[in-house]
Amino acid sequence: MNDTRHPLFEQAVPRPSRTGAAEDEIDLIELLRALWRGKWTIILVAVLAVLAGGYYALGLAQPQYRSSATLMLEARNNQVVDIESVISGVSTETAALNTEIEIIQSGRLLGKLVDELALVDDPEFNPDLRPASLFAQARSRVQALLSELLGTAAAQEAGAARSPRNEAINGLRDALSASVQQDTYVFTVSITTDSADKSARIVNTLANLYLQDQISVKFDATEAAVTWLSKRVSELEQDLREREEALKTARAETDLISPETLQGLNLQSKDMRERLEEMRTRAREAEAELTRLQDLRDSGPRESIAEATGDASLRQLLAPIARGDAKAETMFDQRVDTLIATAREAHERILGQSNALATSYQELQRRIDRQSSDLVRIQQMVRETETTRTLYETFLTRLKETTVQRGLQQADSRILSDAIPGEEVAPRTALIVALSMLLGLMVGAAIVLVRQFMHNTFRSAEDLEAATGLPVLGQIPKMPLKARYNLIGYLRDKPTSAPAEAVRNLRTSLLLSNIDNPPKVIMSTSALPGEGKTTQSIALAQNLASLGKKVLLIEGDIRRRVFAEYFRNAPQGGILTALSGEVPLHEVVFHDDRLGADVLMGEKSRANAADLFSSDTFNAFVARARNIYDFVIIDTPPVLVVPDARVIGQHVDAIMLTVAWNSTQQSQVAAALREFASANLTITGIALAQIDPRGMRRYGYGGKYGAYGAYGRGYYEAA
Repeated sequence: MNDTRHPLFEQAVPRPSRTGAAEDEIDLIELLRALWRGKWTIILVAVLAVLAGGYYALGLAQPQYRSSATLMLEARNNQVVDIESVISGVSTETAALNTEIEIIQSGRLLGKLVDELALVDDPEFNPDLRPASLFAQARSRVQALLSELLGTAAAQEAGAARSPRNEAINGLRDALSASVQQDTYVFTVSITTDSADKSARIVNTLANLYLQDQISVKFDATEAAVTWLSKRVSELEQDLREREEALKTARAETDLISPETLQGLNLQSKDMRERLEEMRTRAREAEAELTRLQDLRDSGPRESIAEATGDASLRQLLAPIARGDAKAETMFDQRVDTLIATAREAHERILGQSNALATSYQELQRRIDRQSSDLVRIQQMVRETETTRTLYETFLTRLKETTVQRGLQQADSRILSDAIPGEEVAPRTALIVALSMLLGLMVGAAIVLVRQFMHNTFRSAEDLEAATGLPVLGQIPKMPLKARYNLIGYLRDKPTSAPAEAVRNLRTSLLLSNIDNPPKVIMSTSALPGEGKTTQSIALAQNLASLGKKVLLIEGDIRRRVFAEYFRNAPQGGILTALSGEVPLHEVVFHDDRLGADVLMGEKSRANAADLFSSDTFNAFVARARNIYDFVIIDTPPVLVVPDARVIGQHVDAIMLTVAWNSTQQSQVAAALREFASANLTITGIALAQIDPRGMRRYGYGGKYGAYGAYGRGYYEAA
């Protein structure tokens, strides 16, 4: 027989990985089919979920009531005295509005609310006052364990973290909500509790505490500002006094100066500088004249001296000197000496005046420099004093304004509408029921899909054919038998029942598997014990015999030998006796009237069964039986348990593998196919046996497959 590669066999051995989108695709149609087959499971789970949701909403859920108060943030803060620089009002930007929402939900404000309304004594906000639940008991045990592991200090910190007050604050924060109305300065504060009046009381108290907190914050800021301003004003006043005293002392220690006086001194200095330059020029001129006269006296002729000096007396003496008058010459020389002495006196006088004027000019410059420095220092002191005075007056004004404003603080928000007893908002029965139904449908679908994807057995012929690549020759329903002995009687007495018709279909498919050469020797086997192979063997033999054919049924499972439970009063001897040849075959087999066929029982053997069936004797025996009978059916042991089936399969025309419905695993079927392939045997077909019609309907296959289908009920005799 040729080697055939089946899909399950290919899955059981290593093979190269295939890259393709087909392996990763999800078959949506099959997914929908699986959901449709499990529709009753989905509906049942959905109904249970709806009932549970309704019971919770109507019987267990605690009614919840919501109450709301509306507040508005003032866009303007009109104050009696404008001290915006001391403490400003709240901004109306979006970030500021959201900040106010956070302030309302802050732990400090909620802590005041808890203390104000004594919410620590309310079981809704204090879990310790509620009846102890399993969760609470578990938490207590965990805390005790932490106390032992972490020590007393850590345990105290953990206990402080979940003190009743903190628990109440956290519970209050969870129940509270606040939101800003779009494009307005209005925000709403709401809370949901188990009491309508409690909700209103909590919201109204929280709103009032929020306004009081705003006033308190402003008052504290004003008090801090007054304290700081008072201290700063005292410091500035002392600084101003010290600066004024220093300015007064500086003015007393210096000359009475002013910018005007200093300007006059500068003008005087300029005039003196001009005069000094003029005197120095005259001194140089006088010195030059004296030098010229001396040079003329020492080297020049008398006519040149008289001409250069322009002196009339010298000109008059030139005539007598020309006549040789000695006296005139003496008088001429004396007159020149007199002119030189006069020039020297003039030079010395001008030089003395210039030096005196230079000394006066230097003294004036020193005076100007000294007074300029004093004026700059005094002006700086005046400016600093004035600056200090301005600061002092400004801070003094702010102090007076802040002191007046201290008793006029107003909140930045106001209440637009107080909360009234809340309306019931939970449980929302319709929504809970709808969500429960949706959740039930999802859970039911998940159960169906998980059951579909997790099962590794076969529930339909279509799945079995797709997995193995082999035809399913028959689908045999489970037979209502109390004992194996009743099998033949059931098939004989109910020839039109669904199991009998299924066996008839199996027979037809098996005989038509090879039209040109129909099988005569047929082997029935399975992967594991208890899959119904023996039932198929006997039922097939009974069905073939009903056609008037001569049939031999052989018990090839000589290890277990279960035929004795189906046939009573069987004669001594069996297959071993027949193989020995000591007794003719017709004396070893016996004819069962109920079955309508001959039966060859199995016998216990000390020899290995596989070795026995591998012998030429067995081959000759099968050939002899083939010549005597129209059909020979051999019931063999499971192929995964012992090798007998693979040995016997070498001598048969057709191999029928029985797979138990919703029992035999895919890996087991794959292993059985691999065993046959290793012996170069081809499986003719598969019989899906022990089908439970109720189970098929439970899994959603009812009305679809074979003899157990809902549409076939009118054709079959009741079981």
